[in-house]
Amino acid sequence: MSTHAVCTAIRDDIVSGVLPPGGRLVEEILARRYGVSRVPVREALRTLASEGFVIIRRNAGACVAEPSEQEAADLLDVRALLEPLGAARAAQRRTEAHLKVLRGLVRLGQDRARTGRVGDLRPLADWFDETLAQASGSPSLATLLTQLRRKIAWVYAAEPSPRPTVDWETCGALVDAVARRDAERAGSLAAVRAQRSPGAYRLHRPGRAKRVVNTAGARP
Repeated sequence: MSTHAVCTAIRDDIVSGVLPPGGRLVEEILARRYGVSRVPVREALRTLASEGFVIIRRNAGACVAEPSEQEAADLLDVRALLEPLGAARAAQRRTEAHLKVLRGLVRLGQDRARTGRVGDLRPLADWFDETLAQASGSPSLATLLTQLRRKIAWVYAAEPSPRPTVDWETCGALVDAVARRDAERAGSLAAVRAQRSPGAYRLHRPGRAKRVVNTAGARP
């Protein structure tokens, strides 16, 4: 398993809560868990520290970060700033391939919302956001948006939208604006999607853990 794969695996376990906030990250235990040596684990932890998922302290080792309520709120505010920028750039730089994927996702989202299959909507929305970010033509901006979504998924439990049909109508209008290369309209619609509604996000409150895992065995 490469360092990138180890980094992805640890990050996924942090975001999902398998490795809870405050939990110690012991290189030897993680190496056994993912079936690798300690070297890629050490490099992965450094990368995750640079992303804000991990804290590394001299003589104390690494642990999963514990964002404060203010830091969590800041993530939503940053999202409200960056997503409109990404949508505006997508309107200027998108390709026909991007449009094809975005339109397909809108059709799926509208169908699932209309038929009440709400369990499918979150993965579709994530795919939509990822494609829109890629359409911006800026790898740096796309990376920032991806990391931001991961952190929001980590610290917040998103409540189901009370108006999924309206949400996907907004996505459809956003794609239309991107197709017309209307950057101002695309940015405005992205801002609507990124607005923080009261009660739309609920902070996770996972318990602290003293160890990384309960077993030294391989990752399940």
